[in-house]
Amino acid sequence: MTKTVIVEDDPMVAEINRRYLEQIEGIELVGIAGSVEAAIPILQEKKVDLILLDIHMPGDNGWSLLSTIRGFETEIDVIIITASCDKESIKKGLRFGAVDYLIKPFEFERFQSALFSYRKGQMMINDQEKLNQMDIDQFLLHKEQQILGGYDLPKGLTKHTLCKVWGQVTEMGETSFSTEELACKVGISRVSMRKYVIFLADIHVLDTEVVYGTIGRPVYMHRVSNEGNIIINNYITSNY
Repeated sequence: MTKTVIVEDDPMVAEINRRYLEQIEGIELVGIAGSVEAAIPILQEKKVDLILLDIHMPGDNGWSLLSTIRGFETEIDVIIITASCDKESIKKGLRFGAVDYLIKPFEFERFQSALFSYRKGQMMINDQEKLNQMDIDQFLLHKEQQILGGYDLPKGLTKHTLCKVWGQVTEMGETSFSTEELACKVGISRVSMRKYVIFLADIHVLDTEVVYGTIGRPVYMHRVSNEGNIIINNYITSNY
């Protein structure tokens, strides 16, 4: 479980963030603080993995808390949640090591995506003694894309067609399908569809299994992964 603290001076915003967190698996809320002064005792007394941090608050601001956290020499990560959208604030957040930067107001899907991406990255790092270059590149690239607010498609793929493909995939629900079946339903060639299926599998939107028949080559069957809807939103909603 990712033990999380909300540091937010606006009670209504703090309550919204609390309700958002309740909808995300693997997150445990261990405290809510309305100021930096109130947050420090929580961080000292409890095991905390992640802070959802507002910047502009009465008294000491969020930057002050970030400096204090780094002085603790603890492994506490921070997602900044603020109305500040100027480039200096964003650059400062990145210099302080924020793992994401959410600008108020934001939709639940963006909040959910931030938490999912964070947990996915932590699990990848914690589950392996060593990482190869591909693992590191994937983790850092996705992190950078998320902070900058854009997820690019591979060359040759378009958002318009991806939306059509995804629409058909969601209609199938939990039913498995082959690349050929999906191509027929969407109305594009099998070769083109294969590019989209490979992409969706690469970003862990689709789970794939090999089905061996009695005659002929094995067939690769696909179905939506548990996190599929969260991940795909980064590609079909950004700049679209």
